[in-house]
Amino acid sequence: MVGDWRVDRIGSALRGENPVVLRRLDAGFAVIGDVQFLPGYSVLLADDPMVERLSDLPKAKRLAFLSDMDQLGEAVERACSRTDPAFRRVNLEILGNTDGFLHVHVWPRFDWEPAQLVSMPVWLYPRDNWSDKEFALGAQHDPLRKAIGDELDRLRSAS
Repeated sequence: MVGDWRVDRIGSALRGENPVVLRRLDAGFAVIGDVQFLPGYSVLLADDPMVERLSDLPKAKRLAFLSDMDQLGEAVERACSRTDPAFRRVNLEILGNTDGFLHVHVWPRFDWEPAQLVSMPVWLYPRDNWSDKEFALGAQHDPLRKAIGDELDRLRSAS
């Protein structure tokens, strides 16, 4: 692999070089997040790096992307509810304020989160959570990563 796949997340996924890809979906890529302070955090990347907004997609592709979002959200929900009894729900967010390409954050939420944060947006967590090695994606997340991928396979085969 040449260079850092993080510089071009979508291009590296299209080339099969993005190591965090869980599955190729109809209009994007399901990836597990680089950080896992909320275990199961995943992202749906649009499959075109030039697309910045949902409204940039033609209607059929837009609906396919939203369907992919639904499937990834449900896969994370199913996997996390099986692996952690404190699982509460999934938050889905299309923001695009930092990265200029269309993507959806899929945040699992848990009862064990700090009381002052559990009902607030994830972005209010300490900034260090995004760079703390304690929360970096690693081999310890492989079972959860597999569970999310397996759930995506089940959901896609049922539709």
